[in-house]
Amino acid sequence: MSFASKLPDVGITIFTVMSKLAADHRAINLSQGFPDFEAPAELIEQVSHYMRRGLNQYAPMQGVPALRQRIAEKIKAIYGAEIDPDAQITITSGATEALYAAITAVVRSGDEVIVLEPAYDSYAPAIQLSGGRPVYVPLAFPGYRVDWDRLRAALSARTRLIILNSPHNPTGTVLAPADAAVLQEIAAERDIYILSDEVYEHIIFDGRPHQSMLRYPELARKSFVVSSFGKTYHTTGWKIGYCVAPPQLTVEFQKIHQFLTFTSNTPIQLAYADFMRHTDHYLHLAEFYQRKRDLFLDLMKGSRFKPLPCAGTYFQMMDYADITAEADVDFARRLTTQYGVAAIPPSVFYHDRQDHRVLRFCFAKQDQTLRQAAEKLCRI
Repeated sequence: MSFASKLPDVGITIFTVMSKLAADHRAINLSQGFPDFEAPAELIEQVSHYMRRGLNQYAPMQGVPALRQRIAEKIKAIYGAEIDPDAQITITSGATEALYAAITAVVRSGDEVIVLEPAYDSYAPAIQLSGGRPVYVPLAFPGYRVDWDRLRAALSARTRLIILNSPHNPTGTVLAPADAAVLQEIAAERDIYILSDEVYEHIIFDGRPHQSMLRYPELARKSFVVSSFGKTYHTTGWKIGYCVAPPQLTVEFQKIHQFLTFTSNTPIQLAYADFMRHTDHYLHLAEFYQRKRDLFLDLMKGSRFKPLPCAGTYFQMMDYADITAEADVDFARRLTTQYGVAAIPPSVFYHDRQDHRVLRFCFAKQDQTLRQAAEKLCRI
């Protein structure tokens, strides 16, 4: 039986492709964004504790109450926003589920959604499955800043949603207060929603404050804000995220969520609720990863790669134009198979495959891993 694919242009994600290539060739995997070091031992023990206590059945659809309360307390402490944990917070099975549920909740057939490129690869498929149309606005290379004049020009009467990602994957750029000011003007002018992907909210360098939509009441009342425990607690494989939105948007969000996953892992939620009491972990996370960024950059000084600015996330973009004129996909494959280091080619995050001859390297790795990778890269 033949059928027409709903996503005819979508294949296996580049993260799966490059991680498999790295495994097949025993290369150092600096492609997919996950740490090669352990999660906090106390957090692991707390998960086991709740499993042994028999708390292994369904959590409430919205998420464990204690965890939602901790999230609300953290938001108040960091961003100064009063959030109702019962009416505004939903625990999800990873940030990707939250992104899909938010897009599906508000995007209808014929709606347009502003997508800033390079863009995380789950945005456009979710828009298309909802009957919407992605309207792509490129970030200005090489600084990857938002071109607000270009974004304004892309808005139309059909624009339903703007998707933002800060700190930004794959580029490592972050929104500045001036960006938030322009966005407030746009939101005030139009009946429009915002989906803010903030999964790297605690990984911002050089003392910059995170420009969360939750800092700005006029933006918060129109926004879905998505975050991730996996990025904060080195537990990407546990796949627990959350979405914060005003009550009326949360109602629509949960209508979708309940038929996607219904609920998420109970003992892990309970363990996160306990561990969030240790606020020093996420308050010092930026310092932890800034040291790794600086180590990686120092180790790469002897290479022919040229770093682009990295203000957040745990990814470093590197210009390789002095090495080869190869397309980034081809060079990423050769780098893995011939030199033993895997990276991500950012052209795959553009709908038209723009290629600036840069690669994305993940530095969320043990120092020894970074030293071994840099040694190989410096030989090229």
